[in-house]
Amino acid sequence: MIEDAPGIERCTYFPGHGDDGYRVGHYDLELDYRVGPNRLSGTARLSAVATAPLVRFDLDLGPFRIGKILVDGKPGRFRHRRDKLHVTPPRPLGSGQRFTVEVRYTGNPRPVSSPWGGLGWEQLTDGSLVAGQPIGAPSWFPCNDRADHKASFRISVTTASAYHVVANGRETGRSRSGASTTWVYEQDEPMAPYLASVQIGRYQTTEIHGRPPQRLAYPSRAASRIRNDFGRQAEMIAAFEERFGPYPFGAYTVVVADDELEIPVEAQGMSIFGTNHVDGRRGAERLVAHELAHQWFGNSLTLARWRDIWLHEGFATYAEWLWSEASGGDSADEHALRWHRRLAEQPQDLVLADPGVERIFDDRVYKRGALTLHTLRRTMGEGRFFPMLREWTAEHRHGTVTTEEFTRLAERHASQTTEALFASWLYGRRLPRLP
Repeated sequence: MIEDAPGIERCTYFPGHGDDGYRVGHYDLELDYRVGPNRLSGTARLSAVATAPLVRFDLDLGPFRIGKILVDGKPGRFRHRRDKLHVTPPRPLGSGQRFTVEVRYTGNPRPVSSPWGGLGWEQLTDGSLVAGQPIGAPSWFPCNDRADHKASFRISVTTASAYHVVANGRETGRSRSGASTTWVYEQDEPMAPYLASVQIGRYQTTEIHGRPPQRLAYPSRAASRIRNDFGRQAEMIAAFEERFGPYPFGAYTVVVADDELEIPVEAQGMSIFGTNHVDGRRGAERLVAHELAHQWFGNSLTLARWRDIWLHEGFATYAEWLWSEASGGDSADEHALRWHRRLAEQPQDLVLADPGVERIFDDRVYKRGALTLHTLRRTMGEGRFFPMLREWTAEHRHGTVTTEEFTRLAERHASQTTEALFASWLYGRRLPRLP
């Protein structure tokens, strides 16, 4: 087996996305958005470095009209078809050479088609949201759409002043001109393109002071339900910090869109819920825990290959069980027994460490991933398992991770070999027995 080879998943999961010939270090996005007609005008400036000699390079971008492309300030030739922007710079780029790309584009953003429906920029009843996982980023900005190519971001959005804009990172500017307001956010910690997000709606906000600072953005009609349903979030962060290590970003924002959403949406430093996820009785608190846990597992530690999706979803699902345990609900043992029985009744044809592209969001990935961690916890013991998790999040903070890296770390911390455990839980098809 070839371990940690950077191109493996790309060839088998999303071969049409990304370009290995360069890496983007910073995205600067200037966006002007008109809500009613769903009209987006953008200027994207990418600061990059060539990792190989380049006579041409590719960007991922949906069906926008391209006005101009500049490479190091000079016009470049381009061809745009099938959501790929093929750019020929004025002069070839040498390996290791730094360069900038500026793309000016306009159009009506629409989601990227996928086996799971449309992904990316999506119109709401009155506003918009971005749900980019895993390949929705090109629906609204030109990018090198690789999960393992993380970069810093500056996102500026101008829209009608009636709307509130939330994007990743810290708000660094807000200015009004006529009937429009420009909002500026900066995400300093490196971020995968699919985690970049813009939320636009008629929101009011509530600041929750503490460490880290927390903010809620929501429709006023649901204010009391939302404040109650997210009322234990600070306790949840404290519980996760004890088990996973320090919260990895400067702040945390929750947006409740004024629409029903099929599932909550994950973004870096942010989670997005629908009004159907708040009932005033904390009926969806497990989802609050799940999305919060993604800030450690998915956003700070981001998979290097999409076949390793269990490193996101299995960990976030296990965090649901840990919060239940910490908050006086069912223990992780009880959750594990319940879900093991349910999975045992389902087809035994999924390999957790390589489920296949159409199964990366299969519920068995979530629950079997959590069961794998619970089995590891019971095998290693509390005194080894949680220190191992804290080392995992510290060692790879704001980086990318693979299954092989995790299993090697667990092997170092365990008092006995974990080889058979991981062989059966991660690479076998049949569901193993719980310890």
